[in-house]
Amino acid sequence: MGKVIAIANQKGGVGKTTTAINLAASLAANELKVLLIDIDPQGNSTTGLGIAKDPDNPTIYHVLVGEKTAAEVIVTTACDGLHILPADRNLVGANIEMVGWEQREYRLRMAVEPLKDHYDYILIDCPPALDLLTLNALVAANSLLIPIQCEFFALEGISQLLDTVERIKESFEHSLTIEGIVLTMYDDRTSLTRQVAQNLKEFFQGEVFETVIPRNVRLAEAPSHGKPILLYDMRSKGAESYMKLAKEMITNEQRKRQSAQSAG
Repeated sequence: MGKVIAIANQKGGVGKTTTAINLAASLAANELKVLLIDIDPQGNSTTGLGIAKDPDNPTIYHVLVGEKTAAEVIVTTACDGLHILPADRNLVGANIEMVGWEQREYRLRMAVEPLKDHYDYILIDCPPALDLLTLNALVAANSLLIPIQCEFFALEGISQLLDTVERIKESFEHSLTIEGIVLTMYDDRTSLTRQVAQNLKEFFQGEVFETVIPRNVRLAEAPSHGKPILLYDMRSKGAESYMKLAKEMITNEQRKRQSAQSAG
């Protein structure tokens, strides 16, 4: 049964889509079957994996409004073991169309449920907003991964995201956990970066990944070539960091399962 992880932070420019693309590719490089769901109307994960936006091709929008099943919309990528449910700007309409629908918060969860047996990990790249699309992602997910840039306003808005998580847990009786906090655009040459990282580790005790994602030119260039960093420059610091993050996540998951089995 695949684990569903929403990658969200309503603050833009924190490396959310970069993390979604490159973590998905790195998990697939570990011989796991991975599905990336792009639920951001900007569709950056879609173009970042080299998938052309063609108005004739169905997207996650058609899944949410019930015109297609997820299985009919999934496309393969250049990475072995990595598939994507693409998005385009039509997704803006889903936010509006779904407002009056019953069980509108469950549309993505219902679409994803039949796919869980086919993938080890299902990652969801959320829009930079706490809207109905992000709510769908959080209700569909088992856990939440939060990319945070090491800058002065890093904690701003995170409390709002965590409040939303608590409300979802209560309102939908949904056991959504925090997968972890990943520090992005990390530059250890600056005292501000080191101070913010320390503050975040104190604030999110035990929930910050050891692996940090550095500022890296090659990592920034890769999306314009429609490739994850592993295919664009596998020797770069960015590629190395996302591989380390994937391995840390896999190890954490194995540890949790062993603890659950021991407790059982």
